[in-house]
Amino acid sequence: MSIILQDLGRRYNREWIFRHLDYSLSFGKKYAILGPNGSGKSTLLKVISGSLAPSQGKIDYVDTNMQPIQPENVFQELAIAAPYMELIEEFTLRELIAFHFKFKSFLPGFDAEGIVQLLGMEKSLDKEVRFFSSGMKQRVKLALACCSSSSVVLLDEPMSNLDTAGEDWYLTLIERTIQADRLLIIGSNQEKEYAFCDEHIQIMSYK
Repeated sequence: MSIILQDLGRRYNREWIFRHLDYSLSFGKKYAILGPNGSGKSTLLKVISGSLAPSQGKIDYVDTNMQPIQPENVFQELAIAAPYMELIEEFTLRELIAFHFKFKSFLPGFDAEGIVQLLGMEKSLDKEVRFFSSGMKQRVKLALACCSSSSVVLLDEPMSNLDTAGEDWYLTLIERTIQADRLLIIGSNQEKEYAFCDEHIQIMSYK
């Protein structure tokens, strides 16, 4: 799937967070949305994902044959992990994975057992998520997004709450799951999170 942004803008009250953004996000590439804290990276990701409506302009979602994807079907093509997303903390890890994959398909080569092994959380399988550390929760968010069979993966500040070992794990996760047939978009201000990306979008250029 490709995403075409046309004169895109979003504002809160009278303040423009970004505006006049024209960009084509192409199938098979990795993009980084860059800017300081509070500059609008997360807002742009929310608009791209459809959780916020643009204040101006439009977004077109098209398949590999450049045919439009209907808005009600776009969510099936998207997976997202972000610090502001909440996990269902009353679920165990086993229940959370089962619940998530009622709505998404597994990325080929993965299943529930494989994701638990990837996380290295075999001993926490029946522990409620509310007892997980912040780093464990972040790993779960990233694994659920990247191991879903979605054409587009959106990651906002993916190394949040990860220690050095967790950061290495994240880079391995990207290498294993984000192949040439997917579109990856990362919101970041840390180079180690996005050093592998093909193109950079400077949000401050659209103020």
